[in-house]
Amino acid sequence: MRTWLIGMVGLVALVAACGGESEESVDGKDDAFLMEGKGDSLYGSCTDAQVLSLVNDSLVTYEVLREAGVWPLSARQIIEHRDGADEMPDTEDDDLYDDLRELDDVWWVGEKTLEALASAVARRCEVVLEVETIFSPQAYEVSHLDRVRGLIEKATTSIDIAMYSFSDHNILAALEDAARSGVQIRFLFEKANKDKSDPEGTWSAKLEDGGIDVRYVNKIMHHKFMIVDGPVTSVDDAYTATLVTGSGNWSNSAGTRYDENTVVLSGGGELVLRFQQEFNYLWENSRDLVWDADLEFVTTRQIPDVVIVEDPACAVAFTSANFDVKTTSYGQTFSAVTGRDTVADALVEQIEAATKSIHVASGHLRSRPVSEALLAKAAANPGMDIRVLLDNQEYISAWKANDQEEKLAECIAAAGESESKVRKCQDKGFYFSYPLYEAGIPLRFKYYCYRWHYTYAVQMHHKYMVFDGRLVASGSYNLSDNAEHNTMENMVFYDASAMPELVTSFEENFEVLWGQGEEEGLYPALLEEIDQAVESIPLIFEPMALGWDEVTVLKALIKEKCPQVNSDEFASNPKDHTWCKLEE
Repeated sequence: MRTWLIGMVGLVALVAACGGESEESVDGKDDAFLMEGKGDSLYGSCTDAQVLSLVNDSLVTYEVLREAGVWPLSARQIIEHRDGADEMPDTEDDDLYDDLRELDDVWWVGEKTLEALASAVARRCEVVLEVETIFSPQAYEVSHLDRVRGLIEKATTSIDIAMYSFSDHNILAALEDAARSGVQIRFLFEKANKDKSDPEGTWSAKLEDGGIDVRYVNKIMHHKFMIVDGPVTSVDDAYTATLVTGSGNWSNSAGTRYDENTVVLSGGGELVLRFQQEFNYLWENSRDLVWDADLEFVTTRQIPDVVIVEDPACAVAFTSANFDVKTTSYGQTFSAVTGRDTVADALVEQIEAATKSIHVASGHLRSRPVSEALLAKAAANPGMDIRVLLDNQEYISAWKANDQEEKLAECIAAAGESESKVRKCQDKGFYFSYPLYEAGIPLRFKYYCYRWHYTYAVQMHHKYMVFDGRLVASGSYNLSDNAEHNTMENMVFYDASAMPELVTSFEENFEVLWGQGEEEGLYPALLEEIDQAVESIPLIFEPMALGWDEVTVLKALIKEKCPQVNSDEFASNPKDHTWCKLEE
């Protein structure tokens, strides 16, 4: 029962007697403010949407509204309408505001209240979007690793990190310093899943020794993102926070050897909120490393969609949407749901919408939905500029391509009429580079060795696509079924309307990689070196972008000069055979 309500005449008299001015005399509730020729928008789409975000936020209390300048009765009415009959936020009977008309129709809400609310959110619409793109490989001092270190040193309240691979001592030192200064740090770390069995001396233990709580999930944590001073306690903080995301892990190889991209963004409210929403969800459903028992498990509330104002210039898709979560004897457990392809569906949508060009730079291409969409697009638009650049390890021979086709057919035949079994057959790791080559789609590989091995690979680790020179999709997501259904990934969509320099930088990066080694004549020089060699030939070499035919010719020449290259010894120990000694 709303016991604070008294008769309207008595209320006005009471306010007047206390020397105040009634909200009714200011706002006038005989006719709703929005209905008096104002239309559905008062202050512009951004401010209007942010006002709704504010009043629908369950963390926005009566006290918060009062601090924003909202008159007491108006503040109470706004909260009571939102929270419903039980007067409790985040419950089933909540009555969230669908639009400003609904807000304006609340008793004691009028022009002055709406102006106060608009003023409270004005800074969200006034922030300037700042975006920086860092491409690897670079010298360490200008790499994304050093940039991350600098951002950590500037943190004042919180740092949330979700990371696949981490082995940088400078970043570790910065995190330790930040923790000592009182910054709240939470770290979702893929390696902790392995380190938990024997933590001593591991990077996970080093982090916890530095006061940083480390946790893991039961699926592969393949994200590479960090939120600095994010919206842990207030949505407002999303508009001043810094987000770091992209393809690059925090390792020396990612900074100085591999082809990577890292985006540093501030002023991007929606993206920050979406990533914070993702982090909070995974953190709440994570498992503890169990090393430093004194570290507090700090949780924050989930960020509801209703408080996130959509930005048409950017969006993000997460593979976490492909999983359900339940509690088991092992702890919180994510399980893939058959038929969900959240990120692949988003990419296919953009492939189908493209009209001029699609440029792909990806370490892998093993996603059936994405590959089939590219093939269909090329078939329907023969003159369209579709080019695909993959890593060395994605090349397969014609024999191997035929073999995988036969195995797929056998698997489907054995599956019978079971749709789920057929899907499992189709979702198995399938190399799509050769089907693209057969279809005539321009295809190149960053080629640098006869047989791939991580110890010497200078791999093309990007995961990006550029559509019509207007939209970039980039993140941690490999183009594979494994990424879609067994790992936690992200793919961000950046629009040139708001981030033209970012989109241009990705297009320029693609063209550089597409022509790698061509101007220097690396390929003919390598063929000549191998052909004329009398003592030994290299099995690793300067990276170059080669087509399928060029790789096939190169591999055939190497096998001709070095017949033992496919022996068990060479195949099982590639790091010990980077050169092949020729037989006399």
